[in-house]
Amino acid sequence: MKATWMLGVLLMTAGNAGAETREATIDAWMRDYTGTVPGASVLVLHEGDAVFQRSYGLADLEAGVAATPQTNFRLASISKQFTAACILLLAEEGALTLDDPVRRWLPALPAATDAVMLRHLLSHASGVIDYEDLLPEGQATQVHDADVLRLLEREERLYFKPGSDYRYSNSGYALLALVVERASRQPFATFLRTRIFAPLGMDATVAREDDGPGVAHRAYGYSLANGTWQRTDQSTTSAVLGDGGIYSSITDLARWDAALYDDRLLGAASRTLAFQPANATPEPDVAHYGFGWRLQGGMQWHSGESIGFRNVLVRFPTQRLTVVVLTNRDAPEPYRLARRIAGLWGASP
Repeated sequence: MKATWMLGVLLMTAGNAGAETREATIDAWMRDYTGTVPGASVLVLHEGDAVFQRSYGLADLEAGVAATPQTNFRLASISKQFTAACILLLAEEGALTLDDPVRRWLPALPAATDAVMLRHLLSHASGVIDYEDLLPEGQATQVHDADVLRLLEREERLYFKPGSDYRYSNSGYALLALVVERASRQPFATFLRTRIFAPLGMDATVAREDDGPGVAHRAYGYSLANGTWQRTDQSTTSAVLGDGGIYSSITDLARWDAALYDDRLLGAASRTLAFQPANATPEPDVAHYGFGWRLQGGMQWHSGESIGFRNVLVRFPTQRLTVVVLTNRDAPEPYRLARRIAGLWGASP
């Protein structure tokens, strides 16, 4: 009995030591985010538990507000997985199909887009022109999803034949947000809130609109200029929701990650589609793109880059391991950092 008890103590001590070592290692890697500088939130989920959850630095430099696990960062392109989930939810209900021509829902698009289907938009196989390249020089006012459609209405051309190539497209995901609105007959932000965020208990997550609900516990974005952090929170494209307008925290993203393992939001067939290779890509560490997800071996991930924000969410589902790093600064891009953190739990693609 005594020997068994001693073995248990030794195992517990070793486990605690391992956890302390990992925490100390991550804290050391996050040193540049600590103090009176733009901060970060880091989450590690393993086997359904938050085995590491910590925030660093400031969410608001001017007000001196510290970042916490409840701080909401602009997710930028991590938002795309939520836009894709909206389309998959509507497909499950029969409100649309992935093979619908986009012009069924957005008939104002030019004839050049006749062969573009929703699945092409989801996997960046549409060839639709990037709306950022169509903005007038000196554009001062913010662009919205509906403005993206107006810009594309005049473009009787594509980069390539739909389904024949890959080109990452923010335009495609802005159009998908508009399709959600037409198919559901409600604003995109409302659909996100009522069909995804509320059911999952992501109560503080929001698609930010100027005339919509405010962002609670909001992080503001910053860029380093001449050795000084300058607030660079919004650009002319920050109001486009479908490609990058969601704000969320590591606390809420833990609920999102959990929902990707079971039927609480999407059925098994829809989850398979989201993570199924749909289009080969030439991007580093991305063999294929699914629907809102980059895929590399056994790794599912997406980064999010917007003015003043750099984020990444990396999943290793066979190991039940997820790492999220959210930051409110323009650099560095945290993908490699997230991979190093995942390596502390033995992750390998």
